[in-house]
Amino acid sequence: MIRRNLVVHSPGQVELVEEVLPELPAGGVLLQTEATGLSAGTELTFVKGDHPALRSSLDPELGLFVATADGAGYPVRRLGYMEVARVAETRTDAFAVGDLVATSYGHATAHVADPRREHLVALPPDLDPLLGVYVAHVGPICANGLLHAAADANRGPVTSLSDGVDGRRVLVTGAGLIGLLTALFAAEHGAAEVAVVDADPRRREIATRLGLLALDVEPDPALTCKTRWRHGPGDHGADVVFQCRGRPEALSIALRAVRPQGTVIDLAFYTAAADVVWLGEEFHHNGLTLQSAQIGRVPRGLSATWDRHRLSTETIRLLRRRGSDIRKHLITDVRPLDEAPALLGDIAARRAHVLSAVFTVP
Repeated sequence: MIRRNLVVHSPGQVELVEEVLPELPAGGVLLQTEATGLSAGTELTFVKGDHPALRSSLDPELGLFVATADGAGYPVRRLGYMEVARVAETRTDAFAVGDLVATSYGHATAHVADPRREHLVALPPDLDPLLGVYVAHVGPICANGLLHAAADANRGPVTSLSDGVDGRRVLVTGAGLIGLLTALFAAEHGAAEVAVVDADPRRREIATRLGLLALDVEPDPALTCKTRWRHGPGDHGADVVFQCRGRPEALSIALRAVRPQGTVIDLAFYTAAADVVWLGEEFHHNGLTLQSAQIGRVPRGLSATWDRHRLSTETIRLLRRRGSDIRKHLITDVRPLDEAPALLGDIAARRAHVLSAVFTVP
């Protein structure tokens, strides 16, 4: 069987190419793509050529990145991680022909999947399939951020994502897709107030429409938060900050805005150094904690009760509660997959602004 797959050959060179799929193995399923989502931040780093994987590779045993030759990462044959697909053939009782699933395999028209090793989530029939692009990967990224906040706040078993945000003042730095979904998770799990910081007025407007407090990067949003949120003498600021923009300036704001002995949960992906982050200032004097929360790991000690499937379930719950708002405000573009190379080029060249795009496959 032939599929079309989005490939980045080199910086700025993106095209759909035809590929031959392998035979369907025992236990596998053949998936026909219905929708595939674009998360512009991470994916554009491959198109622009500044993704760290293009110049280094991870030693998974040692957890160390080792330098490689420039350009060694090209071509990139798997771009994207937000797919909704229909089961076309199956060799397992776990999924039937016709099932609609969320998974993660990149912008391609079809995929041969092994459900024993890949994350496949059956989508409920009452969920808008376009919203399903968030279920397998992006939603769990955001839910995992809340899970890390809960583990930090409780230092024990976590029974709900609300354990780290319920009744607390929450700041989110970055109003991209990850930031706004994380902010909605916090609001739906009982945060007393959720503020979002972003320099882009279009994204601040979306945050406002979602019922969030929107702050510009100028004047100083940390000063605004610490004036607005007072806990006691010498104790001002956000109870917890979710850092969701891969820019060191956003991390600097996060560290300045959190209360003394508070925690910044960092969901961002950085492609450059962080010279503007001054660890000798608020980080040192206020006794802060910076916790990375990437989707490859849940907090230590929680893997027996929390995994990606449970985080996907939490995502479906959020989509059921706030699906109409998310469909209206977060999915800014719906295009056929044939237009993906051109749209990626336009975004990379700043000719187009996309918060979250969904490519459809007829």
